[in-house]
Amino acid sequence: EKGYETGEHAPGLKLGGCGAYKAAHHIIKTHAKVWHSYNNTWRREQRGMVGISLTSSWGEPVDPHSQTDRDAAERYIQFHLGWFANPIYRGDYPEVMKNYVGRKSAQQGLGTSRLPTFSVQEKTYIKGTSDFLGIGHFTTRYVLQKNFPLLQVSSYHTDRDLAELVDPNWPAPGPKWLYSVPWGFRRLLNFIKTQYGNPLIYVTENGVSETVQCPQLCDEWRIQYLKGYINEILKALNDGVNVKGYTAWSLLDKFEWNKGFSERFGLYHIDFKNKNKPRYPKASVDYYKKIISANGFPNPREVMS
Repeated sequence: EKGYETGEHAPGLKLGGCGAYKAAHHIIKTHAKVWHSYNNTWRREQRGMVGISLTSSWGEPVDPHSQTDRDAAERYIQFHLGWFANPIYRGDYPEVMKNYVGRKSAQQGLGTSRLPTFSVQEKTYIKGTSDFLGIGHFTTRYVLQKNFPLLQVSSYHTDRDLAELVDPNWPAPGPKWLYSVPWGFRRLLNFIKTQYGNPLIYVTENGVSETVQCPQLCDEWRIQYLKGYINEILKALNDGVNVKGYTAWSLLDKFEWNKGFSERFGLYHIDFKNKNKPRYPKASVDYYKKIISANGFPNPREVMS
């Protein structure tokens, strides 16, 4: 969407209303081809796994008692995670995506939907092409219904007919988009369990950045973020969600998309101005080491011994 619709990221194309859908369509078909290639050629000998890693926020209805808000929150997830996961796990794009994009395309006078279609053969070929689901997750939004007039230029965002809100009380230590809302992660994981047949899950990205550098490397907010989110994963495990592994994002400060080196996700601080790029552990390093060694939240007495 940022690469092929808004042009914010590389390759910088502004193909409003159709570019993102076309790019995603090719990604999904290419993914399936790679999976089948491995499955047919190397799996018997190597016994490896091929999956896909998808990043998704959670969408919570503003009013859980409002059907329109609940529907909007469902659309938020289906247009976000379901866009890629539904074809892979269920054989086609989410029905709500097909309905909304198709209807808006017809209202624009287009002969076909801006959302591409899979042939029957492609649906069969794509379905089931993931031995595990990688999940990147960082934050949550409140969602409510919002109708966009037809006069506006069509886009992925206006196709969804929803608005996103945040709670001003949510901690926001890093960039403007990343609020710490741990309970959303458990709900997302349970959604995946219900929607996609409880697939094997590896959490491939979960973490928080800082925009203001703390000179003492005392990233207490990152410790609280990790504690909250890992705790919700443990709750999801108790719910029966098939989470196999977890990866904090990220080990080191690094080049972050179009933010460059200004946004730091690392457990280790990197001095980018020094030609040797020395690394310094932040407070979160010691905390995360203890979690790893205990494979969960450690008993303080066990840590000391």
